[in-house]
Amino acid sequence: MEPVTGTVIDGLNLFGMLGTVLWHAIRIGAAMQALPMIGGRSMPMRARLMITLALAGALSALLPTPPPAGVDAATALTVLREFAVGIAIGLMLRLAFEAGQFAGELVSQGMGLSFATMADPLSGASSPVLAQWFYLVFGLLFFTFDGHLALVKLLLDSYHALPLGTPMADVPQFLSIVPTFFSTCLQAGLLLALPVVVALLAVNLAFGVLARAAPQLNPMQLGLPVALLVGLLLLMLMARELQGPVERLFDEAFNAARALTA
Repeated sequence: MEPVTGTVIDGLNLFGMLGTVLWHAIRIGAAMQALPMIGGRSMPMRARLMITLALAGALSALLPTPPPAGVDAATALTVLREFAVGIAIGLMLRLAFEAGQFAGELVSQGMGLSFATMADPLSGASSPVLAQWFYLVFGLLFFTFDGHLALVKLLLDSYHALPLGTPMADVPQFLSIVPTFFSTCLQAGLLLALPVVVALLAVNLAFGVLARAAPQLNPMQLGLPVALLVGLLLLMLMARELQGPVERLFDEAFNAARALTA
């Protein structure tokens, strides 16, 4: 009889562990849905589900057992709060990637490549090719800086700072963090593109003056190839200097995500 009793207890523990994993999967799954490189249409839904359950299972072993769930208003509010926290955490990192795409759109307009578009794996819409180049560079640097490991630690720390079933201490502060960091990302994207945009503006102004001085040379046909070559040369030089600014932007994104649960 003892082996049967042990099997029943193990089965009950298994259902309890499954409930714990599902509770933690709410916040983690919401963050995965909003994250770049993982969320959106760039990764199949089944792959995101597997990653979410794997992370929830690993983190649930390090966290205290959540309170029992019931069919009441308190449980519904807890689920909504977990969704809001997870989406906000993923949105912080997504805004950092949007800063790179914003810089790519500004540069593409100066180079005359704004018409060269391709499908954006993050949103599903069309975006300039240079915006996708910045997106891929940001993604490579994210994994180079061990951003995926920092993300796992961020999710673990969020449960320590804001455990399951705990109400938010300062809701106005939670709602003000996203707009504040959005302005930071806009500034970062503009500063990344500013050197190339100013250089391309000088090239276009020079060919504009040449078009007025010597229209028989048809400088407009020469301006686009020269602007394209100058832009590619500047992008090659800028690629060597992207590590520092992008790393600082990722640090600010993680700090903003930590402030959500502070």
